[in-house]
Amino acid sequence: MKSLITALILTVTVVSASYSAGNPKATLEIKQNTVSSLMNGLNSENLGLMSSSAYMIGELQLTNAVIPLMKILREDKNEDLRIAAALALYKIGTPLAINAVKQSARFDNSQRVSKLCANFYYEHLKNKFADEEK
Repeated sequence: MKSLITALILTVTVVSASYSAGNPKATLEIKQNTVSSLMNGLNSENLGLMSSSAYMIGELQLTNAVIPLMKILREDKNEDLRIAAALALYKIGTPLAINAVKQSARFDNSQRVSKLCANFYYEHLKNKFADEEK
């Protein structure tokens, strides 16, 4: 029940953020609430909520979530959640986040997680070199 309420709050916050784009002050307040909700979702015990929070954190490129995402990528037992964390880190794109994805590509015990992390890392390199050529 608690996770359902958290998911509902998260959804309302994200929808409200999109409607208030015309008011910078409202957007700033909602963004802080959104970040707080997403961080709470990331620390939840509900796998679906954690995964969707990681996805939204990546989409919003919230750099303050890099450390919790790295912890999930290193320590969580669920492969799907580790993959969601790796994707979010890839989307955030900071050097620390990309390095965590690179290390998981090398050292994760799961072949599936390792392969996807390698794909994310190589995609990052491809985009980086493409940007440098422009």
